[in-house]
Amino acid sequence: MDRRNPYRTHNAGDLRKENVGETARLAGWVHRRRDHGGLIFIDLRDRWGITQVTFDPEREDIFSTAEKLRPEWSISVEGEVTARPPGNENPDLPTGHIEVRATDLRVLNTSETPPFEIERDRPVDETLRLKYRYLDLRREKMRDTILFRHRVVKHIRDFLDAREFVEIETPLLTASTPEGARDYLVPARLYPGQFYALPQSPQQFKQLLMVAGFERYFQIARALRDEDQRGDRQPEHTQLDMELSYTTQDEVLGLVEELFTGIVEGLTDKTIGQKPFPRLTYAEAMDRFGSDKPDIRFGLELRDVSEIAATSGFKVFSGAVESGGSVRGIAVGGLGDLSRGKIEGEITDVAKTGGARGLAFMKAEADGLTGPIAKFFSDEEQASLREALGARQGDYLFFVADKDPVVFESLGRLRLHFRDRLGLADDDVLGLCWVTDFPLFEWNEDEGRVEPMHHMFTMPREEDLGLLETEPLKVIGQLYDLVANGTELASGSIRIHRPDIQQRVFDVIGIDSEEAERRFGAMLTAFRYGAPPHGGIAPGIDRLIMLLRDQPNIREVMAFPKTQAARDEMMDAPGPVSEDQLKELHIALRRRPEGPKGSDPASRPSEGNN
Repeated sequence: MDRRNPYRTHNAGDLRKENVGETARLAGWVHRRRDHGGLIFIDLRDRWGITQVTFDPEREDIFSTAEKLRPEWSISVEGEVTARPPGNENPDLPTGHIEVRATDLRVLNTSETPPFEIERDRPVDETLRLKYRYLDLRREKMRDTILFRHRVVKHIRDFLDAREFVEIETPLLTASTPEGARDYLVPARLYPGQFYALPQSPQQFKQLLMVAGFERYFQIARALRDEDQRGDRQPEHTQLDMELSYTTQDEVLGLVEELFTGIVEGLTDKTIGQKPFPRLTYAEAMDRFGSDKPDIRFGLELRDVSEIAATSGFKVFSGAVESGGSVRGIAVGGLGDLSRGKIEGEITDVAKTGGARGLAFMKAEADGLTGPIAKFFSDEEQASLREALGARQGDYLFFVADKDPVVFESLGRLRLHFRDRLGLADDDVLGLCWVTDFPLFEWNEDEGRVEPMHHMFTMPREEDLGLLETEPLKVIGQLYDLVANGTELASGSIRIHRPDIQQRVFDVIGIDSEEAERRFGAMLTAFRYGAPPHGGIAPGIDRLIMLLRDQPNIREVMAFPKTQAARDEMMDAPGPVSEDQLKELHIALRRRPEGPKGSDPASRPSEGNN
């Protein structure tokens, strides 16, 4: 029996000059077909590359078939590997110095005309690409991205295995989480009226694995959350989930820093801006960059000028300070001469997206500051403003006066606007940094209550434990985020491992002991059996690949993503199910008018990393 592969002896990216004279059989798709001087040339493509195949009219038995070949037909070809004639080499292809002179051709399957070109990287409507994703994945750019993703995940697994981590899968069918409004629910057929939930994070399970004594756990985990969609979000995403026992924040950060450095330097041509990664507290990140996801690759840092503004004659500024807010600004060079209309239109509109009611500005000239509000400041105050912002001649000074959250959000967005407009950041550089010491709680203005800033399982700083009952908004959590170029890549914390401290945190956010036992009974019980101190982190793999491949959104780095409206165009999901299925699940639907197919529901709730 012939045990050779009947379709191929080599991959289409394998053959080189040293193979000349050999017989090779290749299999793949017709990438391009060209007729020249009686000869037919086929670029045959598979996952590994492209090889040129030549059909000679003297081989009448196969030439007539070769004439019928069209793009994306699946074929198998056998022939002699020969050197390309001088001048016909293709230096852009690894196989560009050889060709295969066909002696046998088998058509394995024909193809309809594809809905878009696969051989050329031309813009295609995204909905069409996602409907025919299996064809889109044949395109070189998509194929290479998915293969790169594989290499990153393999690097992660090898790295953690070498450091004695154990890969453990956690359940996909579980109980609804604290953020239950965003859970995907699964009806339990055997338990009418009851539901499983798909996990937004393996949070409780990984903590239970620490109680179980595995000490170092990881998982390439699927996380699902019913959220409003945007470029870096999907209903389901992939994260590297990690947890360690008897650990410290420094150990977790050092481990992840080593892992990410290895990925960037070993698998890409990008460079890391600073090593070790800078560490900023949450307060410092907000004060300097107006964001807890700062892009540190460029300047334009915010400056607090509240003291100068408080005594100025400009009532907008002094009034903001008097009411407990602040006045902050940035100095921007390289803008040339801007019309007042340009500033009060386009640039002010950017600030308003962050909540600002307006944007004040002046320009630094040789003899002082000019602009609509300059008259409200004395020469001494103008000099102080200029010095505070580090403004040079020709720079524009932009200010926002309001409550701190509005000031930070507005100037933070303005900072990124000028980054993109002026090309201030190098896309080949990753500005990785850590943001630490987040507040454990924040005030929910809409609901009038305290809630966790990240999640409720985070250990407060030891020195802040006494503030839990008296001044919870001053409590700092042992929380840390990894950020790159303005994108959050990972979020983690040192966890609470004692049931008494966990209940104190629950009390702050309004979960009494009875409700806590009902919602988190398994974990609270486990904590009573010698739970070790532990902590972890969950980097988002999709977002990481998106940054490393310079892609505009995570749909470009996932094999089968949903659309931005959270639909699967290829499988036509979500969609209706039969009445029999609903009956078996004990579900009755209340009908309401449906919007157009594929419309984005207005009330679809948003995602984040762990």
